[in-house]
Amino acid sequence: MKIEHIAMYVDDLEGAKDFFKKYFGAVPNEGYHNEKTGFRSYFLSFGEGARLEIMNSPLIVESEKTVYRSGYVHAAISLGSKEAVDELTEKFKAEGFEILSGPRTTGDGYYESAIIGFEGNVIEITV
Repeated sequence: MKIEHIAMYVDDLEGAKDFFKKYFGAVPNEGYHNEKTGFRSYFLSFGEGARLEIMNSPLIVESEKTVYRSGYVHAAISLGSKEAVDELTEKFKAEGFEILSGPRTTGDGYYESAIIGFEGNVIEITV
């Protein structure tokens, strides 16, 4: 068994697609649009592992995005090396993204950093 994909609603679908392409090398599919409901989505592939579905709908109800909340909290993306984690963390920092933690080795052995990414969503960058 494996996780096939995880989905997230975003306000700016094209902006989210561009964010994941720019920083993580995501490859989007052609996209989907249901003209009847206004729903739109892209599946983003990262080479291996689960895909990320980014979605937009006129039915989205906004709520406050706090770091500490119940439910899904963050996506973790593996870059393959400590050096890649360090480099991308510095790039995010230089481009004005908030760094929540790291880079660091956590108590459970992960080398990671966490940022507030696109539209306030937490992204963990790990080896």
